[in-house]
Amino acid sequence: MTSARAYEDAGQAFPIYITVVGGLLLLALAYLAVGQAAGTRSEAQTAADAAALAAALETRDQLAEQWIDKILEPDTWQDIFEGKTSLPNECWRAEELAARNDASVDCAPDGLLGYTVSAETNDTVGDTIVPGTEDQRATERATAVVEARCSPKPPAEGADDDALPSLSCKGGEDWDLKPDDLSDLPKPEDLFDVHLAES
Repeated sequence: MTSARAYEDAGQAFPIYITVVGGLLLLALAYLAVGQAAGTRSEAQTAADAAALAAALETRDQLAEQWIDKILEPDTWQDIFEGKTSLPNECWRAEELAARNDASVDCAPDGLLGYTVSAETNDTVGDTIVPGTEDQRATERATAVVEARCSPKPPAEGADDDALPSLSCKGGEDWDLKPDDLSDLPKPEDLFDVHLAES
């Protein structure tokens, strides 16, 4: 009698066991789908960040070159530091870097010294238990900006007429510039900071 009841209880438990195991398997597959989607979004964000920074870095280098070209014309310095000059659109650099990250981008200047990039992954999320993910791509946005680290300080009173302003830069670094010795000039990264803007 007891063994028959035990056999009957075991027979009733088996469908419950199958249901629980099936549910756990389904849950694991759902977590896997979420993980795949998160990974694809992360790839898109990385591509957007890198592309926006690449365009901004190219602009930073252009500004530094303009400053060096105009170093003996200090009246132009402030406009250069503020980006109020003729600058080429450097979105080509964003597109180039996005292609390396297996993504495509829409890029546009954002203000005088920034770029906003929307990146879409070329790869899809892939096949999952969630319908439609096999064709779904991730799209993320990023904005990178260039900010001047330095500002010109007028020459000291009584200085020669051809004396150049000094540069006062963030971090307490100052550059005393002499028109007859321009061998040691600040580098682009000394003059300008490039960073991602908070969204």
